[in-house]
Amino acid sequence: MPETVDVVKFELGGERYALDIYLAREIVEMIPITPVPRASAHIAGLINLRGEVTTVIDLAALLGVPDPETDIPKKIIVLMPEATGGANVGVIVGDVHSVIQVSEKNVEQIEQALGADGFVKGIIKNGDEDAEKGELVIWLDMLRIMKDNARY
Repeated sequence: MPETVDVVKFELGGERYALDIYLAREIVEMIPITPVPRASAHIAGLINLRGEVTTVIDLAALLGVPDPETDIPKKIIVLMPEATGGANVGVIVGDVHSVIQVSEKNVEQIEQALGADGFVKGIIKNGDEDAEKGELVIWLDMLRIMKDNARY
């Protein structure tokens, strides 16, 4: 890991998550999604994003994260083609909070048992150095998630 890395911090199921900023092409407001018959449960459907048909994945459903119905606005993070094998793919997340720069010293590697699926790069300790006041952010390995779920 380089000394620092930029990540996009967002909400999913009431918890804080992050993904590498270089994998995000853009963040768009939620727009109407056209469902695809007989698609996998994590496929929300398709959108027309400025003339490009884009597959939209419900990230909470894909990761098995409980996503209680709330008034939190949802966003779509459209991923770079390099992250998706060239496909146009976006993921539904809760509200996007910020782009943060994370120092290597603020990333806690997790035990193999917790990261058995390999979808978590680490835990980011964000904010106050005092553990009582700082927040923990789950840093997702989006390349691995997209590679392992390439049927979109």
